[in-house]
Amino acid sequence: MSSPAYQPLRYLYQPAAAPASHTLLLLHGTGGDERDLLPLAARFGAGVNVLSVRGNVQEGGMPRFFRRLGMGVFDEEDVVFRTHELVAFLQEISTKGGFDATQLVVVGYSNGANIAGSILMLYPDLLAGAVLWRPMQPLTRAVPAFTTSRRAPILFSPGTHDPTVQPEASTRYAALLTAAGFSVTRRDIPASHNLTPTDVETGVEWFQEHFPA
Repeated sequence: MSSPAYQPLRYLYQPAAAPASHTLLLLHGTGGDERDLLPLAARFGAGVNVLSVRGNVQEGGMPRFFRRLGMGVFDEEDVVFRTHELVAFLQEISTKGGFDATQLVVVGYSNGANIAGSILMLYPDLLAGAVLWRPMQPLTRAVPAFTTSRRAPILFSPGTHDPTVQPEASTRYAALLTAAGFSVTRRDIPASHNLTPTDVETGVEWFQEHFPA
């Protein structure tokens, strides 16, 4: 049986007023869309391009980036397919938009953070950096052997009261990314799974430290 074909993704692209070296890639959580994180983009600075993408999967009418089999149980075959699909889209849209696909910095929340994590695992030298809000390891049953020589910085932000991710699972995931060669900064936020102002403030500070205008 042939593999399903890649589908185009819906997106919004806002180029910086002046030529920019980096592009923020905004990836929403379950039920969000390409407009969800857009109001936060300006906080990261005016000197970056902004690309916000909607996931191609529907769960009860809610957009997601990949299927899941239950709460916290991912369809890992679909994770891999959707990751390849997203990366193919990014490479195509970078040519159309005139930005460098290797200078993408992901800002991902929940499901968006998880597909970003899958990019880190399957394309470890692609991203320039990533903000992972409420991340959960996307591939656990068949963990690929991955390393990066780029040492891209990663902000890893679990919630200390998040019922969807066990603390020891977050610790293992952060250790896996560190062992692969990423420069991981962990910031545990006193919150549940929801995104908080502290997350945004921490993300902006981290971004401005690692990617100054």
